[in-house]
Order: sequence, then C-alpha cells, then structure tokens
Amino acid sequence: MQANHTKSGSERVALHQVRIQDDFWSYYIGLVKDVVVPYQWEALNDRVEAAEPSGAVRNFRIAAGLEQGEFYGMVFQDSDVAKWLEAVAYLLETDTNPQLEQIADEMIDIIALAQREDGYLNTYFQLKEPDKRWTNLTECHELYCAGHMIEAGVAYYRATGKNKLLQVVSKFADYIDQVFGNEPGKLAGYDGHQEIELALVKLYEVTGEERYLQLSQYFLDQRGQQPSFFEEEFKQRGGKTFWPGTVGERVDLEYHQAHLPVREQETATGHAVRLMYMLAGMADVAGMTGDDTMLAACRKLWDNVTGKQMYITGGVGSMPQGEAFSFDYNLPNDTVYAETCASIGLIFFAHRMLRIAPESRYADVLERALYNTVVGGMARDGKHFFYVNPLEVDPKACGGGNHSVDHVKPVRQGWFGCACCPPNVARLLASLGEYIYSVQGDTLYTHLYIGGEAELKVGTGAVKLAQTTNYPWDGTVQFAVEPAGVEHFTLALRIPDWCPEAKVVVNGEVQAPDAALVRNGYYLLQRDWQAGDKVELTLQMPVTRMYSHPLVRANAGKVALQRGPLVYCLEEADQGPHLHEMILPRSAALRDTWAKELLGGVVTVEAEGIRLSEQGWQGGLYSSAAHPSEEQVTLKFIPYYAWANRGEGEMTVWLREH
Repeated sequence: MQANHTKSGSERVALHQVRIQDDFWSYYIGLVKDVVVPYQWEALNDRVEAAEPSGAVRNFRIAAGLEQGEFYGMVFQDSDVAKWLEAVAYLLETDTNPQLEQIADEMIDIIALAQREDGYLNTYFQLKEPDKRWTNLTECHELYCAGHMIEAGVAYYRATGKNKLLQVVSKFADYIDQVFGNEPGKLAGYDGHQEIELALVKLYEVTGEERYLQLSQYFLDQRGQQPSFFEEEFKQRGGKTFWPGTVGERVDLEYHQAHLPVREQETATGHAVRLMYMLAGMADVAGMTGDDTMLAACRKLWDNVTGKQMYITGGVGSMPQGEAFSFDYNLPNDTVYAETCASIGLIFFAHRMLRIAPESRYADVLERALYNTVVGGMARDGKHFFYVNPLEVDPKACGGGNHSVDHVKPVRQGWFGCACCPPNVARLLASLGEYIYSVQGDTLYTHLYIGGEAELKVGTGAVKLAQTTNYPWDGTVQFAVEPAGVEHFTLALRIPDWCPEAKVVVNGEVQAPDAALVRNGYYLLQRDWQAGDKVELTLQMPVTRMYSHPLVRANAGKVALQRGPLVYCLEEADQGPHLHEMILPRSAALRDTWAKELLGGVVTVEAEGIRLSEQGWQGGLYSSAAHPSEEQVTLKFIPYYAWANRGEGEMTVWLREH
C-alpha cells in the first residue's frame, strides 16, 4: 500500500449548499421526490400489482425476527433497499420531509435489528445459507450489498445527523476489516461485484477512520493478483456455480476485471457496471492517497472507455452477454446493452476525476451520459424504466421475433426482478446538486449549467452564486455573484466540447476571446468580485451532424444529430414504420423548433429527407434490375431521452446519409 495519505482535489459539495431551480431538472427532481421514491417504496414492499415482487423489505423484517418466512428475490436484493435509503437521504439533505424521514427511520430500525451481533448483515445468507458466508465472493454480492448499505449510512448521517445506520455500517465495516486481508488467518479475497471500494472511502470521509481507506485500497490492490482468488474459491466449491444454468471449468476473470492487477489494466473489459464502480473507487483512493500509479490507470481506462467503447448517448457496455464491454469500436445499435446503471457508474467515475483534476473532458462525458442515457432511463411518469438503452429499436424483433434482442424492451417497464436501475436513477437525480460545482483552492468551477443557487466557500471567503438558464434548450447562462465582501477568486466556466464558439460578458463588458484564458476547457475569470457582479455566458448551440470513427462498423455511412448536450433520434410516432428506409441528404438544412406541447416541451429538429420505399419494387427478395422508389419526406427528430413516451414504436439514432 502507498504510505502517503495526502488528499488531493476538491471537497464534496453538500446538497444543502445547492438549491436547484431549473425548468428542465426541477421536473425530474420533483418526480423523484413525489413519485419515484414513494412508488419504489411501494414496490419494495410488494404493493404494486403490475410490478414483479421484490421481497426486499420483507427479507429484512424476517431477518429482524419481525415476521416468519423465507428469503425472496435475487442474492443482491438488499441493495435495492440501501439505494432507496440513499435516495431518501439526498432528498432530506436538500429539503425537510418529516413523513419520509419517519418511514426511513423505521426501515433503519428494522435493518439494525436484522444485523448479527458480530456485525454481519446480509439477509440472503442470514436466512437462506447461514453457513456459507464469504464462500462465493465471485458470484454472491456480499461485499456489493455491504457497500450500498455503507453508502446509505453515510448519506443518511450527512442528511439528518442521525447516526444509527452509520453505526450499523461502521460495525459491519469493522467486521469486514477483521475478515479480509493478507495477514495470517484472514481471507485474502475481494468482491465479485465492485462497490464496497468507493463506499469505504465515503465512510472514511465522515468518520476519519484510516482503516476504512486502507481496506478500500486493499480490495483494489488484491484484485487480479496471482494465484487468482476467484479460481481458488471456485476449486474449493468443487466447481459449483450459484446461478442456475451456468456451467464452466473456470472463472471468467475478465468479466470481473480480475485478470490483471488494476494498475496494469488498460482496456475496458467485462461487466460494465462492475468496471465503472471499480474505477470510481480507484479514483477515490488515488485522490485520497496521492497514488499516482492508481491515477494513471484511471486515466488509461478513461481514455479507452470514452475514446473507443462509449456510445454517443453516453451508454457503455455494448454486449448483452455478461452486460459487458466487448472490444474497441464494437458499438452495435440494436443489440446494444448500455445498462442505465453503467452510465450512472460512468458519471460517478467522471465526477471523481473532476474532483481530482478539473478538466472539461470529464464533465463533457458526465453531461452526455446524464442528459441522454440516464434521464432517458425513466419515463416522464416516474413509474417506468429502461434497464437496457438501445440506439435502434424495431418492436417486431423484441420479445421473440429475434432472440438476439430479447433483452431490449421497446417500452419502459414497471419494475424488474433485478431492480438495480430504478433506485440508482433515483439516488443520482436526488443528489444532482453535488455535480454542478466544485471548488479547488481559490477557483470555483461550474461543470453543469443548471439553474438555482449555491452557497460555497472559495479560498478564504464565501460566495453565493445564482445561476439562471433555459439549458439544454438555450445556451445562454447568467450568473449573479454575491460574495460576502470583496473576494478575489477565479470563476471557471466550462466550454462544452459541442460548442463551436462561446462569449463571456462581465457586468456588460465583453471579455476577450483569449485562448490563454481557457485552461483544460474552462474559461477563467479571475478578479475581485463584489455583490452585484453579473456574468453572462453564451454558448452557441447549433444542430450538429455527428459521425462515428471509421472503425465503428454499425455506423458506416450514417449520421446522427446533436444539439447542445442532447442526442436526437427518429421515432415511429412521427415518421411511421420502417425507419431504416430514411435518408438524410448531406445538403439538407437542419431546422430547430421549440415544441411547447410535445413531451413536456422540447426542441425538435426537422429536415427534408428521403424515404426509400418498396412501392414499385418489381423484383423478388433480390433483384438486379429493380430499385426502391424514393419519396420526399420531412424528417422530425426528438431528443433521445424522450423516446418511448408516446407508445410502442420504432426508434433510431443513426440513419443513412448521402
């Protein structure tokens, strides 16, 4: 382990310091508060008739001795409750809600009763296989569930000051610390699904207990060492696997990112969510300890993920087999997986890299994933969700027409037996205030353009910053700067990668478009600030034709449209069926229009295009003479995040261009 524990980067921005008041995001945050969190509580209690049973709350009640019965659900079912509690905590940190807090307190009381005397807490193993603790770390998510409960305990303590759940998870972490390690008598293992690494760093932040940070670093450093712990564990189980129908003579180490020590990994591989959570933990440890080799590994994997294996929507994990990365530039649109949780994990990773080194490339990706895949993973009613986020859908192929896309759903689902994505969306959106700003020394960085107010400490002083904008529909952002007195600091404004030109005005005076004032993608305004100062940032937001790298086979000869942070798509609701027949000519003008009544109000993009049609086709299935007829049509594009809110139908992001 590294001995140097000098923390680098910026501190967390507490949610009570930021109040979001934004035409776009306030709707979704209100949805989380008023619909999503209450709905998910009902689902976790098995009170939603149309949804798959959860059993998650009942499992804890049984483990606590409050009910009789058997464990129900997935081996990681506990994590759904933990993520729900974490989302509740973020809402409570932002606004008081006594009724919601009481529900959470009662759930925490049950969790505390369920915990064993030695600190262990996992309802699956407590109820179903009490003699099998820590015997199948590869597959059974014990440390994963522990990590999510730790995150909930930290978040709830930060939000309410109540430490009951924090005490539960600290006791659990102390027990885990006694079990795992390279010392004699300890288990030299690590988790099959990474999560506890980033959770332990959060626990260290609020408790100051160094052993939690050291334990996180141990789990990371132990991963991928030889001989393989997972393979040894597999032999000890006699080759038995937990999941029905799975057989094999060995463990797929790449799936678990355990094929190499983490510092030696350079290519994204394996289960996408696992990798993203691991990278978030690696970035945390690197930032906390000043570990340059760990940070270098983070940067290499960042470059591979975002430069060669990320969809234009910010989705990652192209392969349904294993919900995994496949290989560089393999980005199919119809068989894609792109799990919502994987994009959330990418946001976690990007946010941590921003805290270490404020470079706009991290915020650009964070924004891309947030505005497209993540917000698109939830319907506008807050009760339906996507697990998989395709870029091309034909409903006829889904659900039996083509088994290679059985995992793709043409409409959002009410709930899932494996319900990791809905509570993950809820906890991210409830904590959105953490992602807008960061402070390093005497520089205040603006990463996201979201309306509202923030009260932040900068350098030796304090400042209130009010942001007003109609983003993402408009690129004008206004800031009212209200320091406590006259304060000298730098306000750093991100210039997104999609923006061809930006203009900055301070108190009515246009600032010089000097490249020297832009550092790592941020325009730096260094001055003595005083009450009444106004800043206006204008980001050009044209509709832009986007193309893939030539090695992306799925998009050869195709184009996609983007406006600001939003990727656009065609939908059957506007164009009729057979979207594969559509062509966007290179010469076609692109017109953006505000559609107030459509999907809550969106900017649509229209262009004159061509539809190739079977009308007039004289041949059979194949013909050397016949040609499809061409029809002039108006193509209407909507933001990708809004698709599938008008019923079932085809959708495509990429279409042919000529």
